Amino acid sequence: MTRKHSLLVVSLVTIATIASIFAIALAVFANPAHANPTNTAHATGLSRAITMPVRGHIRAKPCRHNCGGNNLTYHGGVGGVGVETGADKVYLIYWGSQWNSNDPSGEATIQQNFFNHVGGSSWNNSVTQYCEGVTTGTVTCGTSGTHATNPTGLLGGVWYDNTSAAPSSPTQSQLAAEAVRAAAHFNNTTSTSNTTVQYVVNTATGNNMNGFGTQWCAWHSSTSSTYGNIAYTNMPYITDAGASCGANFVNGGGSGLTDGITIVGGHEFAETETDIFPNGGWLDGSGSENGDKCAWISSGQGASANVTMNGASFPVQSLWSNAFNSNAGGCVLSY
Repeated sequence: MTRKHSLLVVSLVTIATIASIFAIALAVFANPAHANPTNTAHATGLSRAITMPVRGHIRAKPCRHNCGGNNLTYHGGVGGVGVETGADKVYLIYWGSQWNSNDPSGEATIQQNFFNHVGGSSWNNSVTQYCEGVTTGTVTCGTSGTHATNPTGLLGGVWYDNTSAAPSSPTQSQLAAEAVRAAAHFNNTTSTSNTTVQYVVNTATGNNMNGFGTQWCAWHSSTSSTYGNIAYTNMPYITDAGASCGANFVNGGGSGLTDGITIVGGHEFAETETDIFPNGGWLDGSGSENGDKCAWISSGQGASANVTMNGASFPVQSLWSNAFNSNAGGCVLSY
């Protein structure tokens, strides 16, 4: 079963429309929201997508369980798997011949640079407080369970799957199928190997899924396959959405036009680390993950900023830490 979580964008879509979209999204200039752009949560092999909403939208979500507190709690895992453990890896897929000599914002280079530096950073270290193998409802792991990890050497591989064109506006099922093809390409063909990796499926400029830039910025999900459950992110060509998905959110001028690439990409990456097969990992009572709770903060505690990671600086959002503020929780840029 596939689960899908996303980051929402700034748009003119009505609040009622946003409320009907379910996946977790990163709200592009202001507050977090979630959307399920394709409403395929119950399709065979597909799980709910947790979306990052476009900037400026908040979506009210129904309380399902553990609704008394503001912190994230463990949701039992999927087949016992709730977080990325061990030597976890990220695999980047640039899908379709539309990528051939057609990357006007240089998104592939920025993305690869980010994933070559984020592993082992203090920004990503907050995920290590979360674990699997503990009782559902756990808030603090301590020394219990198996913890999420923050290894260096995170980028496992890059694949330009560009011998033929990708669908002009891919569906969730098509994106999931591409993630499964990527697992085969990278020889991750056992269920065990796919419990510690995530696949980022990048679509080319002008070739994004419907709803991008108006309802959400990106989303992550999972799908079942003969290789086990596959965790993947739908990563559109972020600069196509401009300010709705983070352009100039941290930096001004021309250099800030690409801010959203690492803000949105970091959001989905960190959420997958702590909720690899949604919704079995760490979420709060409203269904928000560690990225959603801190999306599009522009000032004060947890505001998005340029953060140095192993010698390189990237604009990123903060992540939720249960341990912050004497275990009251909060948004942090380091841990």
